[in-house]
Amino acid sequence: MRLVLLGAPGSGKGTQAARLKEHLQVPHISTGDLLRAEVAAGSPLGLEAKEVMARGELVSDAILLGMLEDRFSRPDTAGGFILDGYPRNLAQADALDVLLKRIGQPMDAAVQLDVATELLVERIAGRAAAEGRADDSPESVRTRLKVYDSQTAPVIEFYRTHGQLTVVDGVGTLDEVFTRIIEAIAPVREVG
Repeated sequence: MRLVLLGAPGSGKGTQAARLKEHLQVPHISTGDLLRAEVAAGSPLGLEAKEVMARGELVSDAILLGMLEDRFSRPDTAGGFILDGYPRNLAQADALDVLLKRIGQPMDAAVQLDVATELLVERIAGRAAAEGRADDSPESVRTRLKVYDSQTAPVIEFYRTHGQLTVVDGVGTLDEVFTRIIEAIAPVREVG
């Protein structure tokens, strides 16, 4: 099962991805974690990314895609993977689609965790307070969510037009949301 999890910050993607990893027995691939690991390992792409970040710039889509291609070539992804945090925009969705088709591992499904904006603001502000972070004020969270919505709306539409999108209610207990995801991807798993 090759799955991409979509959802705004605070929607529970990371938490659910960890649970899905165990259930599906496939790796959870977070581009942030992958980037940090490549930099720490000193791989050619990691060194290139480190130089870009040292200049205060964002790592290019080409570097991220190269890291993903390398990650997808490892044996543990033969049965699939869960992508979390990528793609974030339409260009990344298109490039990922081309890459996965080229390597014979097309995406099976995209699951969007749907959570109302005000609840996301509460969740993130609560998490920030618990962690002693002042950078997640309700106003800054709303701004981040607007940016997320504007960049990710085309990605959601991309997967919808490809017939791969399922929207899951992301509100409820961890078990309730997890069960909804499993039920949503069950038909895809049966076909695959």
